[in-house]
Amino acid sequence: MTSAPTHFLASIPSPDRGVWEIDLGVLTIPLRAYALCIIAGIIVAIWWGEKRFTARGGQPGVVIDVAVFAVPFGLVGGRLYHVATDYYRYFGPGKNPLNALRIWDGGLGIWGAIALGAVGAWIGCRRKGVPLPVFADAIAPGIVTAQAIGRIGNYFNQELYGGPTDLPWGLEIYRRVNEFGQDDPLGGVAVDHTLVDGSPVHPTFLYELIWNLLIALVVVLADRRFRLGHGRAFAIYVAGYTVGRGLIELMRTDPATMVAGLRINVWTSILLFAGAVVYFVLAAKRGPREDLSVLATDLGQSDDQTDDDPDKADKPDKADGESDDGAEKPDEAEADNANVVEDGDAAAKKTADTTADTDTTADAAADTDTDAPAEADRVREHDEAAVVPAGAAEKQAKKDTADRADD
Repeated sequence: MTSAPTHFLASIPSPDRGVWEIDLGVLTIPLRAYALCIIAGIIVAIWWGEKRFTARGGQPGVVIDVAVFAVPFGLVGGRLYHVATDYYRYFGPGKNPLNALRIWDGGLGIWGAIALGAVGAWIGCRRKGVPLPVFADAIAPGIVTAQAIGRIGNYFNQELYGGPTDLPWGLEIYRRVNEFGQDDPLGGVAVDHTLVDGSPVHPTFLYELIWNLLIALVVVLADRRFRLGHGRAFAIYVAGYTVGRGLIELMRTDPATMVAGLRINVWTSILLFAGAVVYFVLAAKRGPREDLSVLATDLGQSDDQTDDDPDKADKPDKADGESDDGAEKPDEAEADNANVVEDGDAAAKKTADTTADTDTTADAAADTDTDAPAEADRVREHDEAAVVPAGAAEKQAKKDTADRADD
């Protein structure tokens, strides 16, 4: 008696399409799996980064605010890197340069996304008063997890795979055609599951997805165990990711720019790995992890002082007696002039009193000794000598008053 052979699934099937057309009657909206995966990855990265940032003492909402700058910069940087390294897809005979703008068709270079995204994050961090390394440490595992989610989009697009394999997890690649029966790997539909490109093939995007999740776990465990700070958690992410990316890149068979016999992304991985290791070692000398709660308290006190005295926040400190344009305040100048006038009046009054006293003394002397005219003359000469300086003092006081008023 002969038993029938048993067949097991020996490969992974691909989706029959990567784009669904949503008919709304007045218009049709293309729903692209690749774009949905990128969006889902961004949401996860922000959500996880926010939780890690607040757990480290940061203010809630900061990661979201910084992401407003980092995400657009990252998308532009990722596309620029892809177009620059895969320029032959968009430029040359028979190519349409405008296709470089079709980001929904796939093609985002992670290195460009990280580089330009870091510029956007730096702008956002400066606006929020948060050191960039602190933000990078908080967001690191979320970024590499977002990359893993994004690789699912490559699965729907049937891209980024390796050479033929007979392993049980080999990936089937189907021929897709559009409504006119023409080949359309991205926007078409697989109608008969015809295998192409020697499939089943190595699902290198799946290898990278798994590797990215492992790196996220390593970053979390290392950060928890050693309380990493000053960008060291981010450095572990970069170093770990580049190891896997460089090895997996060697397995891919899709066209790529070659430099000295190696794919350009292999060289990029080598350089970034070396840079991340050096940074990790040097950053250890900067001390323990930053205390975000203390930083938040300092920023809060600064904001409170600004809110309590908005004039000081908007205007520079001014010297006493100066107005906004640096001139002497009119009210204070008038007060000074009034004081000078009063001083002058007091001096004049004192002079008058002195004169009156002198006259009284002279009259008393005359009444007491009518036979001493010489003595009376000397008294009167003394009176005149006292009056003259007093009058001069009065004139000087009035002159000073006029000068101060002119000033």
